[in-house]
Amino acid sequence: MDIKILMISFILTSLIFSLLYIPTHLAKPLTIFRQSKALVLPKSREPYPATFAYLISASKGDVPRLTRALRALYHPGNYYLIHIDHGAPESEHKEIAKFVSGEPVFGQVGNVWIVGKSNLVTYRGPTMLATTLHAISVLLRIAKWDWFINLSASDYPLVTQDDLIHAFSALPKHLNFIQHSSHLGWKLNKRGKPIIIDPALHSRNKSEIWWVIKQRTLPTAFKLYTGSAWTILSRSFAEYSIVGWDNLPRTLLLYYTNFVSSPEGYFQTLVCNSEDYRNTTVNHDLHYITWDTPPKQHPRSLGLKDYRRMVLSNRPFARKFKQNDPVLNKIDREILKRRHGGFAYGGWCLEDGNKGNDSCSSHLKSEKFGVLRPGTGGRRLRSLMTKLVSAQNFGKRQCK
Repeated sequence: MDIKILMISFILTSLIFSLLYIPTHLAKPLTIFRQSKALVLPKSREPYPATFAYLISASKGDVPRLTRALRALYHPGNYYLIHIDHGAPESEHKEIAKFVSGEPVFGQVGNVWIVGKSNLVTYRGPTMLATTLHAISVLLRIAKWDWFINLSASDYPLVTQDDLIHAFSALPKHLNFIQHSSHLGWKLNKRGKPIIIDPALHSRNKSEIWWVIKQRTLPTAFKLYTGSAWTILSRSFAEYSIVGWDNLPRTLLLYYTNFVSSPEGYFQTLVCNSEDYRNTTVNHDLHYITWDTPPKQHPRSLGLKDYRRMVLSNRPFARKFKQNDPVLNKIDREILKRRHGGFAYGGWCLEDGNKGNDSCSSHLKSEKFGVLRPGTGGRRLRSLMTKLVSAQNFGKRQCK
């Protein structure tokens, strides 16, 4: 029985390695548009002081939420990779492709891609982690950026991208925003010891994870950490997670292949067991999330009654939201200054709020690159950042 378990684990971990480290064979990013105009950027300096690479993940039925979130998050200085679960209907894949290819700004700037051959993702399985690492490897190859951010279609920004760029421009670019803790509590027995197998690694049909009867002992070669699945990773650490100049990233990947909810532990355990990166962690996921009492499997859906607390949290993102919840309209109107289904307010497209998306496309000029118009959201976020990286908070909350 033990030999069979080991053989199955070895085969599956080999498959996940193929998924992650040979990305050109499995999921080449599909550029479904071409630049419609020559957009010449200024050569004298970097266009923006901070740039971000986003992975936005969506599942079956998420098309309306995904398109809305992408418009709210879009900025010509950033990069966006969209992954739609392979289990979603073909019609939804085509609908997203049509949306992206039909947006003039996306075609003009050329910074939005869709994963051409998507992965089947299982809830609580390692395929979610595989998709994230795969996205990082693709984005590292095709663009220069400072931080990687993973979001789902049910997330929504609480600041404009100009606010986000403004706040991060004052930070050292080696910082990683990874909420982490070594106090696993009940997770030691419910996550650390069980062995699971994710059928999505070898099957085209979606199903629940498989539980192996035999359990394993807790590791002694490294210390386990847990935390939020939502992170903001520096380019340096993201590259280390993929390339790994020592063997730690691969060792932990093998371990977390059979781990329940691996996205809530892999990056935390990797960064905190690495001598090079353990002191780069800001112990925060920069998300506003609320839970029921006692907490359930998923966080509580946010609504209008949560608006004031979301704003006062000073966090740049929140989750999760139901499709077209009225609170999203309030965020668009009062924070993002986003109207008529257009883009959020920013220096690159000041006319968007009144004239719609065509205005942004027709007025997108090189002299607007590098122009920021941060507002109150930028000041709130900078206040939070100052607190998080202050000497009295930063060192005390790192990888204990």
